[in-house]
Amino acid sequence: MEATELFKKVRKIEIKTRGLSNQIFSGQYHSVFKGRGMAFSEVREYQYGDDIRNIDWNVTARFNHPYIKIFDEERELTVMLIIDVSGSNEFGTQQNLKEDQITEIAAVLAFSAIQNNDKVGVIFFSDKIEKFIPPKKGTSHILRIIRELINFKPENKETNISEALKYFTNVIKKRCSAFLISDFIDSNFEEAIKIANRKHDLIAVRISDEREYNLPNVGMIRMKNAETGKKMWVDTSHNKTREAFRISGVKNDQILNEIFLKSGVDFAKINTGEDYVKPLIGMFKKRESRR
Repeated sequence: MEATELFKKVRKIEIKTRGLSNQIFSGQYHSVFKGRGMAFSEVREYQYGDDIRNIDWNVTARFNHPYIKIFDEERELTVMLIIDVSGSNEFGTQQNLKEDQITEIAAVLAFSAIQNNDKVGVIFFSDKIEKFIPPKKGTSHILRIIRELINFKPENKETNISEALKYFTNVIKKRCSAFLISDFIDSNFEEAIKIANRKHDLIAVRISDEREYNLPNVGMIRMKNAETGKKMWVDTSHNKTREAFRISGVKNDQILNEIFLKSGVDFAKINTGEDYVKPLIGMFKKRESRR
């Protein structure tokens, strides 16, 4: 992409996503992620209204009177964006391609993070780690991330979520908040996502498209797998074919939801044809209600 065109795209996304972050997400983000890092400060006697989960049982037993641990909030957090750049994200039949939706969502989350004075890092992955941008602060760093989101060309087309999560847990030692943004067209990543969520606070943002569930009746069409390159003819005029396709999509949804629930991972599902603001805020509010 030419430098001038790239600059215009970066600027357009910056204006839109920074505005959304300022108006909507910064408050939600701060309330949900504040205090994820806590440093022990002192012990004091229990007072009415204190959270009993903070009782220090060793000190309580020693003095035969309840004492609680006091923590100071560590204001600086690290936020990691683990972004799927595989071939399937070049697909989209509604308002945006999946990759366009991913770019905007990642930009909103990144701007929200720096407004909270957090560091932001990025891992781009396909079936291998394509690029790692270490966590840093500052607007110039966020703009670099957006430029990469727009202009990055992966070497590989297929997807390996387990590989991305293993790399993430190895390279980021300190507990952080992480957003795994993908269409999750992959399998056998359940164990990796459990391990990653035990070490970090992991959130899944799934991008989907209407045509992954509903085939239009347009007769015989040739379909191509964007990741493997495999092509096949499909007769969409058959009701059974379209129904089987729909059932497959619904079943895949159920499998993914079960994986997220079993792994304790919060998630939001966002369609290429819908505004991503509502599902993201809904996910944030759900997390906040459990605090």
